Amino acid sequence: MAAAGPLPSTPDLPTLHAKLRGLLRFLRGALPISSAHTVDFYTESLWQELVDLPPASVLAALRTSAAEAGPREVLPPREAESGSGFIDLPKIFCESSQKLLSVEAFALAAKHYSVPNLGLCTPFEELLTALRVNKKQRIGENVKATQFMNTKKSHEVQAMSELISSIADYCGLKQIIDVGSGKGYLSSFLSLKYGLNVYGIDSSNTNTHGAKERNRKLKKHWKLHHSPSKVDANTLALQVPKEMKVQKELKCKEDFESVLKNSLVNQELSTDVLPDFSGFAVSIIRKQEGNLHAQPLEEENLCFENGFSLLEFLPIGAIEPTSSQVFNTEVSEIRRERRNVTSKPSDSSVYSPLTSFITADSVLHDIIQDLEDCLMVGLHTCGDLAPNTLRIFASKSEVKGVCSVGCCYHLLSEEFENQHKECAQENSGFPMCRYLKEERWCCGRNARMSACLALERVAVGQGLPTESLFYRAVLQNIIKDYYGISKCDRHVGKIYSKCSSFLDYVRMSLKKLGLDESKVSEEIIMDYYEKHKPRMNELEAFNMLKVVLAPCIETLILLDRLCYLKEQEDIAWSALVKLFDPVQSPRCYAVIALKNQRDHS
Repeated sequence: MAAAGPLPSTPDLPTLHAKLRGLLRFLRGALPISSAHTVDFYTESLWQELVDLPPASVLAALRTSAAEAGPREVLPPREAESGSGFIDLPKIFCESSQKLLSVEAFALAAKHYSVPNLGLCTPFEELLTALRVNKKQRIGENVKATQFMNTKKSHEVQAMSELISSIADYCGLKQIIDVGSGKGYLSSFLSLKYGLNVYGIDSSNTNTHGAKERNRKLKKHWKLHHSPSKVDANTLALQVPKEMKVQKELKCKEDFESVLKNSLVNQELSTDVLPDFSGFAVSIIRKQEGNLHAQPLEEENLCFENGFSLLEFLPIGAIEPTSSQVFNTEVSEIRRERRNVTSKPSDSSVYSPLTSFITADSVLHDIIQDLEDCLMVGLHTCGDLAPNTLRIFASKSEVKGVCSVGCCYHLLSEEFENQHKECAQENSGFPMCRYLKEERWCCGRNARMSACLALERVAVGQGLPTESLFYRAVLQNIIKDYYGISKCDRHVGKIYSKCSSFLDYVRMSLKKLGLDESKVSEEIIMDYYEKHKPRMNELEAFNMLKVVLAPCIETLILLDRLCYLKEQEDIAWSALVKLFDPVQSPRCYAVIALKNQRDHS
């Protein structure tokens, strides 16, 4: 374990409560906008009910605000010294009608009550420095894991795995539990590149089987992108004489040496590969080669306990083809041996995919037989899985740290969403903290859905699909007027791209919904279209209001989780950290916490 230095200071619970008070005051006026459903835009006259401004002026102001979206500090005018929020909030919304009066003030308040501008985040680089991470020695700094991942996933996995490995080293942990592991990208990267023992738990058996197969291929074809023209202090050049012949009979302690010498002729490998070697192979290299330039490395960080064949971890192109029958036979023997030992749960640097449905009450010992002190992580865990991850961390003594990035806020369960119920749902996804429970705060599904909107993407020109939303809202008006259905339980789905016109869209939608198409003629359908077309800018402006408000709803959810962690007695440190570029990955915030390290020196 690295010497435990002080971690960056973070806002305390009273400070977070003060920020919550201001945010809630703003959201009480703004929540009706986030809670409104676009489908009901025309049937419920949402623009007339909630906004008292021309749509053109709203669009102009919001486009300017969205274009300025970013982490710059925003100082709102005349903010109350108590930190409770804006003292001029009545100018944003009408006190009597609750309608929006000033879009400029609305946009300014929404920007202020976002995670970056409330000063809630601990800078990523500052945290890495505090965790004793030397920038020049980061394993993943020059590595691009793009062969089996798209650009977005590669960006996420590299940033999060670097943080996770740093936290694990800081806390002296080797076991990682990746909840909601999905296809296993993060788990594979943590085990292959950082030498960690990872259990990837997913509720889908299909995902588990797919992760096993993908991890097998990844280990076989693992590719490191390292510039050969820039040999730094971390580069290890292995020069093997060409005339070295293959040993016909391999003894146990000669397997890696023989394969290495016959396959790496005039090749250069950086120490980025070394953590994937077995400890025994590394010791052989150090004994045989006298010109090693790599810095000293800890054996426990290199050791696979002979768990995997060296061939599984070499970059593509590092193996030179050979026609030797002896060579092929020996490789097959090594791979067979590998299959016999990778199931050992005590081996380090192993990724073990498991299928299990995780709840806040899950007993980890029932899922993982060799459970030890560990770090629990989750990359884009959906709905209630993110808050349940935090609850497991708080309640299980073996879980010493947590690093969770949530997503799919619309799938969260809410304790106070069904107010008519006498008994509140236990362990709901929202709220978690005592403050919001006492307020009996409820967002509602539509508001949580709007929290998933990506303001930063809109700011760079990735706009909303206005016409498809317009089609659906006008269709709802037709359904209400001619079929008497105010609320439709069935969904039309993503059929807009399959339709050549609005008429085609309506016909296809009615058929999918099981409604009698003969009730509405072509003329009626087109009359609805022509009648509502001039009002399309109302719908566009309304949706932009929801986009600008989205970061505030997300801030509320993240603040709730951070406050919950601050309320726990045994937690030494907790923070929000922005891990990803929000344009590439809109759900970019990690909730991180560490327990008191009583058992570590």
